[in-house]
Amino acid sequence: MAIFPKDFLWGGAIAANQAEGAWNEDGKGPSIADVVRGGIASGKHDAVIDPNLYYASHEAIDFYHRYQEDIALFAEMGFKCFRTSIAWSRIFPRGDETTPNEAGLKFYDDLFDELLKYGIEPVITLSHYETPLALYQEYGGWKNRQLIDFFSRYCETVFRRYQRKVKYWMTFNELNNMNRMPFATGAVDASAGAQDIWQANHHQFVANALANKLCHDIIPGAQIGCMLSLSTVYPATCNPEDIFSTMQLRRRSLFFSDVMMLGHYPAFAPRLFRELGVELAIADGDLQLLADYPSDYLGFSYYRSVLHKAGGQFRIDTGGTAGLDNPFLEKTAWGWPIDPQGFRIVCNELADRYRKPLFIVENGYGGVDEPDANGQINDLARIDYGRRHIQAMAEAIDDGCDIMGYTWWGPIDIVSAGTGEMKKRYGFIYVDKDNDGNGTLKRSKKRSFEWYQQVIASQGEVL
Repeated sequence: MAIFPKDFLWGGAIAANQAEGAWNEDGKGPSIADVVRGGIASGKHDAVIDPNLYYASHEAIDFYHRYQEDIALFAEMGFKCFRTSIAWSRIFPRGDETTPNEAGLKFYDDLFDELLKYGIEPVITLSHYETPLALYQEYGGWKNRQLIDFFSRYCETVFRRYQRKVKYWMTFNELNNMNRMPFATGAVDASAGAQDIWQANHHQFVANALANKLCHDIIPGAQIGCMLSLSTVYPATCNPEDIFSTMQLRRRSLFFSDVMMLGHYPAFAPRLFRELGVELAIADGDLQLLADYPSDYLGFSYYRSVLHKAGGQFRIDTGGTAGLDNPFLEKTAWGWPIDPQGFRIVCNELADRYRKPLFIVENGYGGVDEPDANGQINDLARIDYGRRHIQAMAEAIDDGCDIMGYTWWGPIDIVSAGTGEMKKRYGFIYVDKDNDGNGTLKRSKKRSFEWYQQVIASQGEVL
């Protein structure tokens, strides 16, 4: 019996700031990603860009100039869709202008046309860790309510421009990482307190609702979702304290999808805000906007599961929530637990909670890939990871989960968001570049390229 429907969206996913490069070309302004020399998750950044220092994202893998070559390889694998982001500062270099940058708009016109030429649907994230730098430096990021208007103007501009080319949209990437990665997620200082962080969250919730309204007004039939990072969380023991603490940790992640998918703050929000000392400034009409314009689907990333103990430190990085070592699970080269069953669990959890479609927009294996004497990369661990997770996804669909598609994170090697490295590679396509920026940028196929090609061609039957 075929599990995956014929219209299932198989593909891959990247972010503009990790792939495009060309950080200051054709009128593009700097984004918060452009002042980070390590992983953006750290929140450590330079006040100004130092021309004598190396910033991996400034060239990245030069997708900006090489996208035609790369898309041809995606088409060869059989992609049905491709998730990327629009760099907001290509369209509005500062973020607060009233007139967009035509060169930036044209780049994405050309990019989307190239995808559509091969029958690949663009899946577009509007804000993926790349808020225009001026909105951070001069406005303080999303804690400033003015950013709602700036973001809405940007959304309306791209919705109108690409209304005949893009049917699938997402607003903010991994918004629930805001509490531990405020600089990446909301252009708020990493040292910010709970008041500023949760106020920024509220402004983004309102902006999300307004973007949903604009999208449906301008592009009837389009689908626009929210996007979260969602590890499965297990209690470390059957001690009721561990179980309740684990529930509280999970609630903190699902808080964000509760607001954006269900249209209201969860019942525990007043107590949470009281205990954190947070008093939100909520304008008249905000809560009605949340109720009237929820997200159409939930996109999420899944890389690993988490083992949590009461009193344990709540940590988060670009792989999601981090916790204790689970003795039942093996790990990747980067120490991330490998848990396909956890993937099935989270799919069922979200399907039961929201009763709306799910879209797995990030899942993948980061490893160290070195060509052998013949120049081949036999990335068997990546293939095994992918096989086991796709099998788990098939089980979730058979369980009754409505899953729209699956986009492997980093189908071509890109700069790691978590570490700022090229050494941590996810791709089916190898890019000749090292951590110091050396290399030819030549693309070559890894063994996993043919494997994923076979997966798509067989609709997930041959793994």
